[in-house]
Amino acid sequence: MQKLVFFVGVAGTGKTTVAKKLAVRIPAAFLDRDTVGGRFVEKFLEANGLDPNDRDSAFYKENLRDLEYDTTKDICIENLNAGQNVFMISPFTAELKNRVWIEEVISAAGLTKNEVDVKVIVVALQDMELQKERIIDRQTERDQWKLEHWDDFKKRVDFVPDVNWDIPKTSIKVFDNSGALTDEKIEELYQFLMND
Repeated sequence: MQKLVFFVGVAGTGKTTVAKKLAVRIPAAFLDRDTVGGRFVEKFLEANGLDPNDRDSAFYKENLRDLEYDTTKDICIENLNAGQNVFMISPFTAELKNRVWIEEVISAAGLTKNEVDVKVIVVALQDMELQKERIIDRQTERDQWKLEHWDDFKKRVDFVPDVNWDIPKTSIKVFDNSGALTDEKIEELYQFLMND
């Protein structure tokens, strides 16, 4: 079966780092939504006289958020249709709540749920303060709004998002990424992904 793996969670939890460690062992198209849409979003924001690093304003959410996610989804569909495993990296907050979203992705790729093993790894941290430290440490301009409005940011993020897709509960794993990302932790995640 092809693997379609979602690495989800809020900013600073280490989604991309975890996904890269597993990509060494599982060949897959590696689709980080920030990379897929980042340059286009920056240009669009600049052209409208706005901060190119904004990913939190109402303008971004109303005009650009779905564009980034839908483009990433389209590339995912093409890769699934071509027989590739796919790693999807982003919070996917709205998509996880939409029960039919995953069905639409698989169907658009010309496949069935019996042909695609969908797994969700929710990358989380034990506390928001550790998350804040990691966001500060990675020194990304895109995170500036979050840091300047930390109390608001804390209130509006789901620490562990609900996954409303019609997939077995055994296909969803909450992974605490606190502490060192050891070989043992990666092996545990690898075994989770390889079990059909």
